[in-house]
Amino acid sequence: MTDQQAAQTTTGPMPTRVLIVEDDPNIVDLIRANLTVRGFDPIVSTDGGKVLALLETEQPDMVLLDLMLPEADGFELCRQIRERSTVAIIVVSARGGERDKVTALNMGADDYMTKPFGIEELLARILATLRRTRPARTAAGTVPSVISVGDIVIDLAGQLVRRAGAEVHLTPTEFALLRELAVNQGKLLSRAHLLRRVWGRGYETETEYVRVYIRRLRAKLEPPGSAPLILTQPRAGYRIVPRDQPGIPGAPARTAP
Repeated sequence: MTDQQAAQTTTGPMPTRVLIVEDDPNIVDLIRANLTVRGFDPIVSTDGGKVLALLETEQPDMVLLDLMLPEADGFELCRQIRERSTVAIIVVSARGGERDKVTALNMGADDYMTKPFGIEELLARILATLRRTRPARTAAGTVPSVISVGDIVIDLAGQLVRRAGAEVHLTPTEFALLRELAVNQGKLLSRAHLLRRVWGRGYETETEYVRVYIRRLRAKLEPPGSAPLILTQPRAGYRIVPRDQPGIPGAPARTAP
C-alpha cells in the first residue's frame, strides 16, 4: 500500500482526515506538512476543549492526540473520544512512562508514541493503524464470512459482532484482534504473532498492547457468569476454543491477560 492509497477512504477518493490535537506549533507544522504532501487532509486543534465538537463537525478518520493540552486532560479526552466514536486514536506525547502508555490504551488509544519521534515512524504507525481500521481482505474461500462461537457471531465482512443477538460495539483494533483469534479458532497464538498480525511488524515487543486489548475484549464479550471466550495459556499466548469443545487439556478456564 502506497502512502497515497492509504490516504484514500474506503468509500471513495476523499482523502483520509487526520485531526491533530497538539499545542506545539513546530510539531503541528511538521506533522501537517508531511501528511499533506502524502495526500492526507489534516485538521488542527490546539485547544483540547474544542476536540469533541470537531469530532462531530469534521468526522476525522484518525486523531493524533497529545496528552498535555490546555483546557483538557489528555487521558480523559481520550476516554471521551472513544465513548463517542470508533475513530482511530494515536497518542503522541512527551510522557514516556509505561504507566502512561497502559493508561492511554485502557482509555481507548490504538497506539502510543513518545516524543521526540521520527516523522517516518509516525507515518508508518499511521499507515498500520489505517490498515486495522479498514476491512481486512482475504482470498475467496479461505475464511468464512461469518464465524460463530457460542452466542457470539462475528461478521468479518461487515465488521460487526453480536452477542446473544445484540450488537457489541468494538473499536477497529478490538475487532482486528478478535478476528485474528476467531479465524484461528482452537489454535494457540503467541503475543508476538498477534502483535505482528494486528498491529504490524515492528510492534513485537509491545506486549502490553495485547494484554490491554484482551482485557477490553473480555469486558465486552464475557459478561459475568458466562463461559470464557478467550483462554490464556501463561507465557505462551491466547486462543479461542470452539464451543463444541469442552476445553483443551492444560489450558486454564480463564486467567489474567
